[in-house]
Amino acid sequence: MKNCSKAKNKLKHFFALLLMTVFLIFLGCFWEINQANTIESQYQNQKFPVVFNGKNLFYIQRPNGSLSAEERAEIISERIEKIAKRKIEKINHDDFDIDNRGDLVIVLFERKTLATVTAEDEKIADISREILANQYLNKIEKSLAKYQREQKPFYWIFGIVSTVVTTLCLILVLKAFDRFFPYTYQILDSWRGRIIPSIRIQNLEILTSENLTKICQGFISLIRIGLTLIVLYLFIPSVLSFFPKTRQMGRILFEYLMRAINLVGSAFVSYLPNIFILTVIIYLTHYTLRFLKFIFREIEQGTLQFTGFYSEWAQPTYRLLTWLIIALSAVFAFPYLPGFNSPAFKGVSAFLALLFTLGSTGVVSNTVSGFVLIYTRAFQVGDRVKIGDATGDILEKTLLVTRIKTIKNVVITIPNSVVISSNVVNYSALSRDGNNPLIIHTTITLGYDVPWRKVHEVLIAAAKKTQYIIATPSPFVFQTALNDFYVSYEINAYTHTAIKMGEIYSSLHQNIQDQCNEAEIEILSPHYSAIRDGNQNTIPENYLPKDYTASGFRVQSLPNLINVNGNRNHNR
Repeated sequence: MKNCSKAKNKLKHFFALLLMTVFLIFLGCFWEINQANTIESQYQNQKFPVVFNGKNLFYIQRPNGSLSAEERAEIISERIEKIAKRKIEKINHDDFDIDNRGDLVIVLFERKTLATVTAEDEKIADISREILANQYLNKIEKSLAKYQREQKPFYWIFGIVSTVVTTLCLILVLKAFDRFFPYTYQILDSWRGRIIPSIRIQNLEILTSENLTKICQGFISLIRIGLTLIVLYLFIPSVLSFFPKTRQMGRILFEYLMRAINLVGSAFVSYLPNIFILTVIIYLTHYTLRFLKFIFREIEQGTLQFTGFYSEWAQPTYRLLTWLIIALSAVFAFPYLPGFNSPAFKGVSAFLALLFTLGSTGVVSNTVSGFVLIYTRAFQVGDRVKIGDATGDILEKTLLVTRIKTIKNVVITIPNSVVISSNVVNYSALSRDGNNPLIIHTTITLGYDVPWRKVHEVLIAAAKKTQYIIATPSPFVFQTALNDFYVSYEINAYTHTAIKMGEIYSSLHQNIQDQCNEAEIEILSPHYSAIRDGNQNTIPENYLPKDYTASGFRVQSLPNLINVNGNRNHNR
């Protein structure tokens, strides 16, 4: 039952393909019959065939007197048809003759004019009139003899036998297709996952191996359908050519197919120089990019060094050169692409250029700014920077934007055009090489009653106890201002770890508080005022002596103020 159903399906597919082929054939015939005269009339030197028995014997291209070339061809064809219809058992060679009249050569049959050869015919054929007339005569004689043979019953038997043989060949070819293509499908299945891998972009699977195998099998199926249609198309004209009555239709079908093949083939052959040039451009571009990739990879790794060219410039420069080379290659390749000069291609190109012009102003600005930031080495990935009001570490640096991760783990994306127009403070630039550590600083204000040398010692000791602050060079103190109520002391310390700035400042402030408390130095607000004898000390209790008690509130009397006029004293 399964074999029977498979056979029925194959039969259905065969008849479907056969009907499709017949439809294409009749469509081609219709087009051929309606368009043949129009196409031929487009040529300057028109050629009109002398047709007999479904075959073009020769062509007439020049008029003769009042007769046009087309009328001459029709008259010769009619004369040959009349000879063929006379039921002559055998046409003898002696019935034909050639009459050379100097400027005109006449082909005769039984002393009647069959065809003429003029000086114009001789000129366009580029051979003598007698030779051309003999060629006409031989073709006419052979076609008439062949026509006589085809009228005999044996020739019809030969046509039937040829049809049967051709049909058997068709069946063998289709059987071969049934064996070959399923075997190809099995080979593709065996290649799945081994020779035919999955298509991936990093961890993203674009096409699985199974889907890619199915696509290849579908492509092979299309090839099978195309070959089957071609074989069926060739089969029908071949069968039609075996019988005189249908030979003309078979010839038209075959010429239609050959014309299409010739058109495609000639177009392909004429395009071969362009294909060669495109291949050269592609290969030169490919190997140039590979060479540049090798050079800039070595520069990035430090194997290859050039004075004034830094390793972090390698990848951006390689990408820039890649774009330029591909753009230059496209400019060279576009004139050799098919349809380059067509109005559609020009319209699409103009539309894309307009879109790029209108929509890429900001992109171009950010890209140019990105290259400026790269080549000015304003910062690198991992640097602690301040751009405008944003402070953090450089997370990513691209040609369009810069991303900063703040100490609060907030990612800020800043367009490069904004970065280039802002002040960029890089805390890590000089400390990266180890010879120029970053100086961090903070300010504390103390009253004039505290000895400044003691303050210096306390602040330096606090800095040295802070983690990530290096001992050499040693921390130092600047007295930055002598204000009305206090002195401003600035502690400066060195560190190689700019990325830990927030932690360093916090620890430094804690240590300053501890050291000041241990040294019994009160950190007062700038405008803090107090009556000293009647107030609690501001130092934390754990830093004060155990027997410490706050003194009582006392008021001393002011000196007696004596009035010059002898008035009584006032106690204030």
